[in-house]
Amino acid sequence: MEYIYSAMLLHKAGKKVSASGLTKVLEAAGVSPDEGRIKALVATLKDINIDEAVKAVPVAAAPAVAPATKEAPEKKAKEEKPKKEEEEEEKPEEVAGLGALFG
Repeated sequence: MEYIYSAMLLHKAGKKVSASGLTKVLEAAGVSPDEGRIKALVATLKDINIDEAVKAVPVAAAPAVAPATKEAPEKKAKEEKPKKEEEEEEKPEEVAGLGALFG
């Protein structure tokens, strides 16, 4: 799939989908490019209008999110309290740091 994604990225950026472009994108993503797969993809996409192909594919609906249980808000409230205390503890240090900047 990373080969297809690379081709779509190049196309979206307005660049020509070429073997060298695909190689650069894949290498930037940390993928070791396979020259055979790249050549096959470039040859396949040569006669395809990518914009029309993307429009023809139906977009899947986002999966439904499970309803939250009653326990979730309580846990969240308990977890937020320590975070607030941590933020309060950090404020004096931040203020002291700012004061040091201005002498």
